Amino acid sequence: MTSTRSQSTAPRGEPAPGAMLYLSRAQVREAMGGSIKAYVEALRAALSLHAGGETAQPLKPYLKWRENGHIADRIIAMPGYVGGEAPIAGIKWIGSKHDNPATRGIERASAVIVLNDAETHYPIAVMEGGEISGMRTAGITVLATEYLARDGFETVGLIGCGFIGRLHALGLVEAFPQIRELRLCDHKPEAAQRLADELAGLGFAARVCASAEEAVRGSEVVVPCTVADTPYIPFEWLSPGTFVSNISIMDVEPEVFVRVDKLVVDDWDQCNRERKTINQLVLDGRLAREDLHAELGEIARGERPGRTDPDERIMLNPMGMAIEDVACAAAVYRRALERGIGTWLTLE
Repeated sequence: MTSTRSQSTAPRGEPAPGAMLYLSRAQVREAMGGSIKAYVEALRAALSLHAGGETAQPLKPYLKWRENGHIADRIIAMPGYVGGEAPIAGIKWIGSKHDNPATRGIERASAVIVLNDAETHYPIAVMEGGEISGMRTAGITVLATEYLARDGFETVGLIGCGFIGRLHALGLVEAFPQIRELRLCDHKPEAAQRLADELAGLGFAARVCASAEEAVRGSEVVVPCTVADTPYIPFEWLSPGTFVSNISIMDVEPEVFVRVDKLVVDDWDQCNRERKTINQLVLDGRLAREDLHAELGEIARGERPGRTDPDERIMLNPMGMAIEDVACAAAVYRRALERGIGTWLTLE
């Protein structure tokens, strides 16, 4: 395989078959300008297409080889196709090892994303996927908060202040300037303090909390960003009107799933598997598809309502979908082409 540096201006027309654009993490950030807004719009469009039956994605396989290993120790293959006016396919190959930060000094998750042309099926791009995966995860929370949080909410409780937690904090304060207080909690208080200091430098008040309970109680939006394998957030911590974006899946006690006023997912089939909480509740006969309020794409399309009462307790339980990563990577790819960012690789 040979490679050449991209030109200072974007190429005219579509790249020739066999030409792939490589983007590093720094180039992904450069293409997107450090903002979450383009990710949110890519997700809004992809989820709307998904609700309209214009996507394809098999259930993602989990590659594991350690018996009784940590819930976050796995490699996942996530292929998907997103239709619409600019159809594209791709796959995210994402590895996760929960003890990477503590024992190796590296991030928990790492990923590569490959995009394929929807007509020829040729690969057209390969890019670092950790940044996109993180921004996609934060973007889902931002998007859902538009529909499911109280109007004018001002307080956010964030548990877990690592890579994903930081992107959530920055994304939420960018998207919702009315936020007055971020309550931060991490099992490493120094991590919460670092994030609080960073946010203070941007003009946002953040308070480091001594416990998850302190961060959650009274917060209007709650986001756990951890690798917890044991639930610890009970229903009693959630005030009337709270929206929980349960992006790390295992933090919320099972009772919450059956007691909230509205339960929303990104995709029911993706959530109801692998003995995650929803799947276990279904197996136990305590939850069924009919108990679900909506999939997020149905709300984005206007087919189902979001919040209709300021005192509703609402929870989003997103498993994360391949089409979300593909849509976000496609947005990165198109912006990189427009701005002449990246390194061209060939198959010859």
